Amino acid sequence: MNINKAELQTVCGITSKLPVNALPEFAFAGRSNVGKSSLINALVNRKALARTSSQPGKTQTINFYLLNDALYFVDLPGYGYAKVTKELVAKWGRMIERYLITSKQLRRIFLLVDIRHEPTDNDKAMYAWIVDRGIQPVVIATKLDKINRSQRDRQLAMIRRTLGMAQEDVLIPCSALSKQGIEELWGIMEECLSTEQE
Repeated sequence: MNINKAELQTVCGITSKLPVNALPEFAFAGRSNVGKSSLINALVNRKALARTSSQPGKTQTINFYLLNDALYFVDLPGYGYAKVTKELVAKWGRMIERYLITSKQLRRIFLLVDIRHEPTDNDKAMYAWIVDRGIQPVVIATKLDKINRSQRDRQLAMIRRTLGMAQEDVLIPCSALSKQGIEELWGIMEECLSTEQE
């Protein structure tokens, strides 16, 4: 999809009321430092729409990006960052849960995991929580450019096994740097959008 217009429209903190949008929403979830901001920037072909940071845990809000006046990317707070209080972690968790339960326009959830490492307990809990609600997330294995090509299949198999994914569940290896996987992700979103228009 060619993105001609992209803007950060709404920022929701812990106590904010979530917006009631009329356009389709695609949510991005993942632990801190997994590369959500970099992936969003790669998808919209912008360098700094979503703010990247070397400091994990920087995204502490739910950010709604409006694209082409046609759909939203919803960037959820990174979870699992150790240098914040348990109380704050719990509040972030409730905020993410509130969005995922109440959004009427949510079309797909993209769950990001780092291809270099085994999914964490937080990754497994988030995956299980989403599946328990009858939603099958698309799992994105980020930072593909950080491993050798020979390691790819082994790492992907390990992610499937650790998360308990079925063979037909969608797992996409992706690199925000090389743009590998970006076209495939847009294909999934465009299929969702075209199904609605039929």
